[in-house]
Amino acid sequence: SLSGAERERERERRRRLLQELGNQKIPFLGPSDRGFQQLWDSSYSGLVLRRSCSLPTELHGRVQAALLTLRRKGCLLRDLVRVRDRDVFTAVSRALLGEPGHTYRYLDTRLFAIPWHSEDTDVKGQNCCDPDLRAACKALWELNNFFCSDVEGQLAGREPKTSSETEPVGPGTQEKPVAQLKHSLSDYHIADKEEHASGQGCSHPSPPQVCTGPAKFNVTLLNYMDPAAMSQLKEEPYYGMGKMAVGWHHDENLITHSPVAVYSYSCHNDRGKTNGRRERSRGGCYSESSEGGSGEKACWRIGLKVAWDIHTPGLMLPLESGDCYYMRDDLNNTHQHCVLAGDTARFSSTHRVAECSSGTLTYIQSQCQEALSNLHTDPETGSHRLLALLPITLQHCEEIHNEVEFEWLRQYWFQGQRYARFCSWWTSPMEQRFTMLFLATVEEEGQAGEGRREMAETLLSALTDRQQQRQTWRDRCHSSLAQTLPPEEAPVDRPFWGVDDPSMPLPFDLADIINRVESLLWRLGPRC
Repeated sequence: SLSGAERERERERRRRLLQELGNQKIPFLGPSDRGFQQLWDSSYSGLVLRRSCSLPTELHGRVQAALLTLRRKGCLLRDLVRVRDRDVFTAVSRALLGEPGHTYRYLDTRLFAIPWHSEDTDVKGQNCCDPDLRAACKALWELNNFFCSDVEGQLAGREPKTSSETEPVGPGTQEKPVAQLKHSLSDYHIADKEEHASGQGCSHPSPPQVCTGPAKFNVTLLNYMDPAAMSQLKEEPYYGMGKMAVGWHHDENLITHSPVAVYSYSCHNDRGKTNGRRERSRGGCYSESSEGGSGEKACWRIGLKVAWDIHTPGLMLPLESGDCYYMRDDLNNTHQHCVLAGDTARFSSTHRVAECSSGTLTYIQSQCQEALSNLHTDPETGSHRLLALLPITLQHCEEIHNEVEFEWLRQYWFQGQRYARFCSWWTSPMEQRFTMLFLATVEEEGQAGEGRREMAETLLSALTDRQQQRQTWRDRCHSSLAQTLPPEEAPVDRPFWGVDDPSMPLPFDLADIINRVESLLWRLGPRC
């Protein structure tokens, strides 16, 4: 995920770009505009469109039934995310499916994957969800396998970008004037090459991984968007493309240069049925109309632009229900994309190669074991002591403690009971075994205040940071927005324990402990 400083730089770029444009708009081309295919080939070559007829009919049926099942069971929920140090609800309802134990982090929020139930994973034989949900997850796993194979074929053969479209030659080329725009935005043209995943919240940030072999999508982020229920959709600000369901962005937390594959499914009523005859709209896509009237509906579209570039026209691509598109090579790094709202509800299944070096259950359990390896428990008395008292060892253990508490446990419980409601896969590690490892790690701190000044300073820094983060999470759990959620979705303030809890060597509120460490440092006097 992007850090706060990186997000602030993006906001400043956006502000300056809009200031440069004033009331003018940058040109964009759609399928009916002359030069559309040439623009696609020259500036958006990493985009590939797969029309719905390119996928097996049976796969369409299973995937669309799966998406409707997930919505019917209430699995698709709006996330309460963190933007500019405040909580906001996403306009889009989401769920994460993927490899067992994988997570995906965006906007300071960690989503925990409902495992897709393939025949060859360690989920086989587990009754962690009901048969309907298990079948839905398996259908999306089958779609994932299709995408892995098809994208690999695309990369190997470099097939045409679309299976059915040729260069449109109709009128309508947009000749909006941009010559008079100032050209002081050279630092915007290729954005964010330095803005890789920051490793935020990890005790040992890893260097960015680069996708070099075949694409193996490990998660899919499912989205459900209903324009009728999405109030105050914003107008696209740079090109005048229309109402946006999702604003301009790069997809976060991915392996560098890895592709993204998206399946789009539009459903025209609550049952997901599409009724009526098909008509081609001016944008180049079909829409449904009822019998006895024109009833043309606007279709869903994606917009693409070169990041922070006012010279290259944007690209607008209409999507029929069942269409897929791939963003390959470095398109996600050098370009941004948005989703432009149609008149009907829409699902999308967005398959990604998530950067999971610090985002799997296996990883964080190994971190816990590493911290606990420095803790000796007396078999007779049950008392604990640290094996190594070096400040660097203590600091590393404290970093792991913060990672476990704030990147995993509190992230999990902040999303309420949503995971346990649908699937019990995460229940045991997050609510039982994992918590016990966390409690044991806490006990290390009871010994640390007796060390020398350097150890006390290390501990003071860790405790102060932990106290501040706990207060932030408590405030989020009790915010006015959080209170609007139903009980099963409302954030839970966990882990939490009372003042007199005998199992905890330190209180939840660390203010008194911090004062004691500060007093110890004062008694030790200044450094020599």
